[in-house]
Amino acid sequence: MSSVVPLPFRAEHVGSFLRPDYLLQARAAFASGGIDAAQLRQVEDRAIAEVIGMQRDVGLKVITDGEFRRTYFHVDFLRQLGGVVSEEPRTITRDDGSLELAPPVIKVMDKVRHVKNIQLADFVYLQQQTQALGSALVPKVTLPSPTMLHFRGGRAGISQQAYPQLAPEFYEDVAKAYGAELQSLADAGCRYVQMDDTNLAYLCDEKMREAARSRGDDPNELPYRYADFINRVVAYKPQGMTLGIHLCRGNFRSTYAAEGNYEPVAEALLAKMELDAFFLEYDDERSGDFRPLRFLPKGKHVVLGLITSKFGQMESKDAIKRRIDEAARYAPLEQLSLSPQCGFSSTVHGNNIAFDEQRRKLALVVDIANEVWGDA
Repeated sequence: MSSVVPLPFRAEHVGSFLRPDYLLQARAAFASGGIDAAQLRQVEDRAIAEVIGMQRDVGLKVITDGEFRRTYFHVDFLRQLGGVVSEEPRTITRDDGSLELAPPVIKVMDKVRHVKNIQLADFVYLQQQTQALGSALVPKVTLPSPTMLHFRGGRAGISQQAYPQLAPEFYEDVAKAYGAELQSLADAGCRYVQMDDTNLAYLCDEKMREAARSRGDDPNELPYRYADFINRVVAYKPQGMTLGIHLCRGNFRSTYAAEGNYEPVAEALLAKMELDAFFLEYDDERSGDFRPLRFLPKGKHVVLGLITSKFGQMESKDAIKRRIDEAARYAPLEQLSLSPQCGFSSTVHGNNIAFDEQRRKLALVVDIANEVWGDA
């Protein structure tokens, strides 16, 4: 009998966690020149070891480093690909006084290529710490989706000189770069990677769909183009690796950027993308109903993000179980899992939730998963 644990687990999470104050202070000291990169990494190592222990203690078997070495979930990775440049994201103040994260300007200025192993050293540390706590724990690496190199800027954000025509060369170059990154991780023992994607979720929102039209893109065609894009990455996926995708509707400081039913992207996402798992946000009415899950093929898995990571109020176990039952009307229960709808800190700033509330949310996911599916 195989000893390989099927992934994803029944109790899952998206990956990012609240940064402790001492880590934020170390980041500020590094930015001002008070400490060097090696000293900052030592502080990060301590914080990561602690958050790994927290995940194990609440009963999770899937373990991440909390994205503690990143400031932003996407920019920190994408700018390390050859040919890609990015400005720092900016925060802007809304009319009501709340803060919003302005989309970073990510541009492709040259041929996209894999010039170094970006996550390898971080994974090695995560794996070492995880293995020290028990063989049943599985480390997961999170990466931004490759579609983020296209959606925000569209054709205008990609060099005409480097790519006179986007298809197929641009998409294939990006896929090869991601494939090289995945292979470097696999060679080190990684078998679980989750990509985080805002663009497909944004294409559920009519405002975002109109913005795509204004850039010259067809919002009805884009999901299928992105499915082909993702599948090019899947073609380079190392054997034995589980590759999933999380659809995010915005998560900066407990805010959101998009809303709308998954119907406009459901077929392209679930039926066309050759991924192993789909992490979908379903924590409130912004996400619509579960009917889009009817497109889920056999052998694929949906992780239902029914527990909000944005606010500390605890959900009712019975209410979450009823929602799982409702989702199971459209996709088999054995192809479903449970998680918070997003990470707790997609950027270094963190959501408006306390550390104890974060922990209790994760414990709730584990408890419900155990009661619905058995040993989670």
